[in-house]
Amino acid sequence: MLIETNETLISAKSISDDNRHHLTCQKNLNFTLNSSNLNITCDINNPTNKHIIIPATKTTSKDQNNTRTTNICDGFDISAGRTWIYPSNQPIRNYQYNISQKALYNNTLVCLPTGLGKTFVAAVVMYNFYRWYPEGKVIFMAPTKPLVAQQIEACHNIMGIPMETTAEMTGAMPPEVRKKSWISKRSFYLTPQVMMNDLQRGVCPALKVKCLVIDEAHKALGNHAYCQVVRELSRYEGEFRILALSATPGSDIKAVQQVLNNLLISHIELRTEESLDIQPYTHHRKIEKIVIAMGDEINIIRDLYLKIINVFIQRLRKFGAIYNKDIRHLSKFMILKAREMYRKNTPSNLTKSQRGLIECDYAICMSLYHGYELMYQHGLRTLHAYIKTFITDNSIDERQYANPNLTQQTQQQQKQQITSSSSSTTTTTTTSSSQKIVPPLKYGHPKLKKLEEIIIGHFTKFQNDGQETRAMIFSSYRDSVNEITQLLNKLRPLVKPMSLIGHSSSVGGAKGFNQKDQLKVMKRFREGGYNTLVATCIGEEGLDIGEVDLIVCFDAHKSPIRLVQRMGRTGRKREGRVVMLVTEGKEEQVYNTSQSHKNNIVRLIQQQQSNGNNNRNNNNNNKLQLYNNNPLMVPQYLNPTCEKIHIQVLLYNNNNSNNNNVGQKIKNGKRSSSSKFKNKPEQEIVTDEFFDLFKREFYDENSGNCLYSLPPISSGMEFLKFGAVDDHVSLFVCSLFI
Repeated sequence: MLIETNETLISAKSISDDNRHHLTCQKNLNFTLNSSNLNITCDINNPTNKHIIIPATKTTSKDQNNTRTTNICDGFDISAGRTWIYPSNQPIRNYQYNISQKALYNNTLVCLPTGLGKTFVAAVVMYNFYRWYPEGKVIFMAPTKPLVAQQIEACHNIMGIPMETTAEMTGAMPPEVRKKSWISKRSFYLTPQVMMNDLQRGVCPALKVKCLVIDEAHKALGNHAYCQVVRELSRYEGEFRILALSATPGSDIKAVQQVLNNLLISHIELRTEESLDIQPYTHHRKIEKIVIAMGDEINIIRDLYLKIINVFIQRLRKFGAIYNKDIRHLSKFMILKAREMYRKNTPSNLTKSQRGLIECDYAICMSLYHGYELMYQHGLRTLHAYIKTFITDNSIDERQYANPNLTQQTQQQQKQQITSSSSSTTTTTTTSSSQKIVPPLKYGHPKLKKLEEIIIGHFTKFQNDGQETRAMIFSSYRDSVNEITQLLNKLRPLVKPMSLIGHSSSVGGAKGFNQKDQLKVMKRFREGGYNTLVATCIGEEGLDIGEVDLIVCFDAHKSPIRLVQRMGRTGRKREGRVVMLVTEGKEEQVYNTSQSHKNNIVRLIQQQQSNGNNNRNNNNNNKLQLYNNNPLMVPQYLNPTCEKIHIQVLLYNNNNSNNNNVGQKIKNGKRSSSSKFKNKPEQEIVTDEFFDLFKREFYDENSGNCLYSLPPISSGMEFLKFGAVDDHVSLFVCSLFI
């Protein structure tokens, strides 16, 4: 076996398997690597110690004109590094095995459809870096606290990283508590904002970070906290492995390239539902696109609403601030772009008051076009709620649209103009077609009528077949979610709906769902308390919703990310159905564009994979560029072999991820035994000698797991000893025999 560094070859026969005992019997072994010494140290007083740690050693390598200083796998455990562990107690899927193996040696972006095991891959990779680097830190970042709480349990249940070395950290924890956790713990689950704060405060040991898992990696755009964390860690000399997870890599090719750049990705593993190696684990998913025609009621309101918008558009045209003549085809984005162009070429002959008026008109038009899109996609009630907030909550005042060059009188005039126009619209529609649009209005949008038909048909079919089923409906706006929920409540007991929204409060004062509320709703849904969940985007990303047979998407988006995440909620254990409700015209075009973007991204990445994920033909503008300086996290002279092992996992206890007292309750800052042991007699206690024997023969300190089944014991013997060894072992023994 050879160690290769800087074109110098040094014999390393003494660290081969045949000479392993030779290593354990010497105090120091020195290998000369150029001018540096690599000291491999073993404890001569402990002949059973087989852990050989590579200390921090720096070498300088020259790559053409660039000189780069790197660490040679600082802290790597050579003995543990001869193997990598894969769990055999769970069904072995070839695609998960192959992706896990690749992710150990490359900064990898893993793109798998929802429900096919991205978290499984993360747990395997984290566990092996946990073994390979005994002093290192492994970190799992997720964008929200509910996702963090979910992933810590999921990863533990897969690979069983000891809970006493695991911490779930949130911004609500005092900084001093987090600081202590960074010192005493080794695996961490947290949001990127918490990670970044602790890096900036210097309490996170950046040089000890060896594995960084990033969930929902498609968010790593611009100056997102994910990007900040990776940039901050890269400032240090330490090397670390990155594993990025996402159901889809990005909304378009440009966004995918940004993710690759920001997360230092050197390898991509993408699977789609058409991939041969995942087809045995998926079920057919029927996708239907239903195009809904606009009703007469909405068309009447649309024409009157456009008259309001036209007042401000005409004024912008007068000043040469916008040129598009068809107001029905304008959008928020187009108004925004027009404003950017106008600011670059503002006429010099305008007064300050005129410039301020133009700025205010731009802002008002963007808000009004937002309402126009709400009406088009979600209906009249959603539009009404938005306009009511827009006018009555002082939206058109100095907080949002004020300009230092615009007088207060002018702002007030504009607000009155919208208010009077809105009142005129309401009066006109009431008199012209009162039977159609005034309360009681059953359907604010034709989509709602079709949705009602779909839901009734779905639950009636399963009820007649004697089967239970669940459905999920996605809508982007809370007012729409509330309207859908109210509509479905009228269908009880056949349909039992519940809404699921984010934690922030709405502009109108409606309170959101905090983390506890969200988890409670999802738990009730999984257990059958509700059979229909109506959710905003909070239900799209990662959360454990459970099995769903029907997905209804009430609106469409240009980004394929949200569509893929929504669709991934069904078809996991049996055939699923996805229904897209799109309004004819613009929304239908948006949906078609989204599908086109998704197909282009998949095709490009598959071409990249077929070429071996390399950066050849760099001049090809259609080719994704991968990170070239993939860190070496395993010494080059080692080729770890896979050991498939049955992992015995202790029951997860979510109260113990931030303390060392596994299996015990904490009350008033003091440790108290579980009530299960409260009245046990003290004289019936196992001796210290027994626990020393247990720890030596049956307990693996690396993995925190029991290695074998314990021998039978007398039925009257009770295991009550706490403290002879760590509580982790004590709880395990007690749970087996009490």
